[in-house]
Amino acid sequence: MEASTSEYSPSAPQAPDLSVVVPAYEEAKSLPELAEGVRAACEEAGLSFRLWIIDDGSRDETWEVVQELCEDAPQVAGLRFRRNYGKSAALAVGFDRAQGRYVATMDADLQDDPDEIPALIDVLEEGDYDLVSGWKKNRKDPLRKTLPSHFFNWVTRFSSGLPLHDFNCGLKVYRRQVVKSIDVYGELHRYIPLLAKWEGYDRIAEKEVQHHPRKYGTTKFGVERFIQGFLDLITVVFLTRYAVRPMHFFGSMGTVAFALGFLVSLWLSFEKLVLGDPIGDRPLLLFGVLLILFGSQMFTTGLLGEMIIRPRMKDPSTYEVAEATGLADETAEVLES
Repeated sequence: MEASTSEYSPSAPQAPDLSVVVPAYEEAKSLPELAEGVRAACEEAGLSFRLWIIDDGSRDETWEVVQELCEDAPQVAGLRFRRNYGKSAALAVGFDRAQGRYVATMDADLQDDPDEIPALIDVLEEGDYDLVSGWKKNRKDPLRKTLPSHFFNWVTRFSSGLPLHDFNCGLKVYRRQVVKSIDVYGELHRYIPLLAKWEGYDRIAEKEVQHHPRKYGTTKFGVERFIQGFLDLITVVFLTRYAVRPMHFFGSMGTVAFALGFLVSLWLSFEKLVLGDPIGDRPLLLFGVLLILFGSQMFTTGLLGEMIIRPRMKDPSTYEVAEATGLADETAEVLES
């Protein structure tokens, strides 16, 4: 990697080369070692950097440690939530404040290796990618975590068509405009590559990274995260495919249901009127009526969705302009590359 030509200082007007965003929840023992690892990796690669540590409502000494790190190193900055909002909220706040050409994310538990960051940036630049995600191929976690994770990664690959092995790896490197374009909330941090693809940043790569056993404390994630992950996957798949065309989703289901219900009712009418068979006590009659009602409701839902999004889609600011040239660049804001 080429050495940076600028040196970062708090008073310098230029942004650092790299912003590293680290959500932290009760990781007081890990943070000093993490900060030192990030500093050493960036200095060796010739990268000016800013380390953003987001304290997600920790109840231990995490915030005190962050304050000490900020006093000792001008490259470190910290934010503290009043309560625990979750990893997605911490990333969203960090992304909002991130500066520089690149943004990296990593977990605070020392299982991610800071030395991998320059290598991820090299892959990003060599392949002209928007995002490079880490792949913890040799994962140092118990089976109760790895097996469900493999399953969810497979389901996400199948649902999204994005061929990544490890969607939830905390170690990723982005071009800055990517993190400024995506909205991370709830528990959607697991599907950031998919959110980026939705916004048009589909040049996504993966690189194997080293994964270490947890050094301090215990994991903060329980079994419930897998249920939440499945629900979030449904949310992301719907948003990425049908958020701007809800009628295609609801209307397709409504068309199929209404057509089936109509055919069932037509057949029963033929039996009643032509063949003279009684149909009042047949379950098929109720089934046909339910299909027609369900189809009508899906149509109505799709139309309401179209009415809701139409004002937003008529606003030109809804569409992100990647580049402008000629006379257009005098009035359009061009994102930095």
